[in-house]
Amino acid sequence: MLYATLKTLHVLAIVVWVGGMVFAHFFLRPAAARLDPPTRLRLMHEVLGGFFRAVLVSSLLALGTGVWMIGRVARQTVSAGGSFEMPVAWTVMAVTGTLMVAIFMHIRFALFKRLAVAVAASDWPAGGAAMAQIRTWVSVNLGLGLATVVAALML
Repeated sequence: MLYATLKTLHVLAIVVWVGGMVFAHFFLRPAAARLDPPTRLRLMHEVLGGFFRAVLVSSLLALGTGVWMIGRVARQTVSAGGSFEMPVAWTVMAVTGTLMVAIFMHIRFALFKRLAVAVAASDWPAGGAAMAQIRTWVSVNLGLGLATVVAALML
């Protein structure tokens, strides 16, 4: 029961994270692009602030539950006298998930901070530059996230 609960939390955390990136990248960003820079950057700062709080929780929850589930299966296998070898899909998920968390931390604690400083100072060119970097790294994380989901389902 505990394993099933943690697996459910793991999947829901990924749905929030990857789904939010899809929404922000393909729907919010194009709509916001029609706004003037001060309005657009204030809006994106507010929206991303809330989204990044949710992703911080989701990413750490996904990482923690993933490590726990791998550890539990490994421990059970070894306790039963077997030899544990992590399946390829699990290895892909572990590597890409860890990389995604690292990229997100850079987005949240470096790039988003630059955006916040620029918005507070009404420095719209700096805010636009910060948003461009955020967009680039969110695109990378979205690609990794989708590849991870595909690997989990196909391998």
